[in-house]
Amino acid sequence: MDGEKRRFLSLFLPRWATDCRRRQQRQQMASAPSAPRGDAAADEANATPLLLVRSSGNLRLVHAADDAALALGLYPGQRLADALACVPGARVEPADPAGDQARLHALAAWATRFSPYAAPDAPDGLMIDITGCAHLWKGEAKLMEDALFRLARQGFSARAAIAGTIGAAWASARFGGDKSIIPPGSIGAALHSLPVRALRLDEATAAGLDRLGLRHVGALYPLPRADLVKRFGALLLTRLDQALGYAAESLSPLAPKPDHRVSLVFAEPIATPEQIARAVEILLARLLKELSVQQLGARRLGLICHRLDDEAPGLIVGTAQPNCDQKHLLKLITEKLETIDPGPGIERMSLSAILSEKIVPTQADFDRRNALLAAADLAPLIDRLTNRLGAGSVTVPQAVASHVPERAVAFVPPLSRHGNDWSADLPPRPIRLLSPPEPIEAMAPVPDDPPLSFRWRHVQHRVAKAEGPERIRPEWWQQMDARGETRDYYRVEIEDGRRFWLFRSGLYAQDTARPPRWFLHGIFA
Repeated sequence: MDGEKRRFLSLFLPRWATDCRRRQQRQQMASAPSAPRGDAAADEANATPLLLVRSSGNLRLVHAADDAALALGLYPGQRLADALACVPGARVEPADPAGDQARLHALAAWATRFSPYAAPDAPDGLMIDITGCAHLWKGEAKLMEDALFRLARQGFSARAAIAGTIGAAWASARFGGDKSIIPPGSIGAALHSLPVRALRLDEATAAGLDRLGLRHVGALYPLPRADLVKRFGALLLTRLDQALGYAAESLSPLAPKPDHRVSLVFAEPIATPEQIARAVEILLARLLKELSVQQLGARRLGLICHRLDDEAPGLIVGTAQPNCDQKHLLKLITEKLETIDPGPGIERMSLSAILSEKIVPTQADFDRRNALLAAADLAPLIDRLTNRLGAGSVTVPQAVASHVPERAVAFVPPLSRHGNDWSADLPPRPIRLLSPPEPIEAMAPVPDDPPLSFRWRHVQHRVAKAEGPERIRPEWWQQMDARGETRDYYRVEIEDGRRFWLFRSGLYAQDTARPPRWFLHGIFA
């Protein structure tokens, strides 16, 4: 019935908001030197019902409740006054939906230990494409058990399901039990008895189906599709087809799949700098061997260290050109290894070629005239500077085909410059431009004469010589400034010999309601 080819793991975190808050409290108690220690304090904190509240107009409503509060009859959406009337001793804290979503994204990054295709499934879940990954855990069941065990160790209650479609995995994780695996070809039977809300429908559609007695997914199978669309819209059939595998549904992972990736699992956790450096050396040798088979060089490498406490610190290094020099790449990575905190120990490390490109073979040049070889000589220096100063800190100017001064130059990576045959016979322009141009007060005859004097930064300057105007009109596809006005530029020299580049924005004859304004745009050397 379904014919699915991929396998998806859905992790449902039913108490995500309150579990995050409990975890923060445990971390604070562990780090505070004067806080009470031991299991008794933790048990006392967990026994107190926890309510996270949000405001809705003048009302304060329960946003999330933990297991203790739910056991006492409290529920999300309840008015806080009613909840406290039932359970006066409940602890009330403000909800933080934005923070919860940020932490969900961080958890999705942690989940890349199971597959590079991991994505947050807001507001309370993760979706992971585990196609081709289960054999690393000796089967899907053990992979799912490992995921649930690690989440429980972090303090998160979770339910999991594996299926051939995203919709089926989502439905089974939330409505099919704590752990379920749907074998290929049996999605229809597995979803038959689940409620229609398992199809990810909006509340109005689910309530409408319920009123008609269509309470289970299987009740929709024999019904005429045209009648369902007419009554409930196309979304109902779209969700049904996605769950059964008739309609395609793609997963948008948190990060793009790396071109190549190698991993190393340790029998015993490592923590010393020497052990980490040695592990990086082994991973890099494996990765470069894999790249060399396809004549590729690394442009961007990413290292992730999975710790025993399920944190996953990492680092990224880049190169100016495709590079397969193990010694050079290892030096770039080791310079940043001090930023990784091993914590209680690292149990697994992954090194990915986030970006790789073909390596172009070059002939040895004894006359030093080959541009490719000259660039190759500069590449290691640029890599080291960029690695220390940060991405985007090492650039070179490149001419851009534009008469507008602030758009005439772009800063690009040093060795990725593209040929630019644009040239124009322009009047002299200053090397130093002010960004943005600074307003000045100028006294000038109208309509097109240069200024006689101007006031800049509270200092009056008298013009001794002037050249211009050089008229620059806005490019028709975009504006030069907020008002999109024509500019007249003047090169002026003041009495002490300094030279400036001024312009008048706007023309006197165009708009009498908005008189032209003067600006200082550049300073000549």
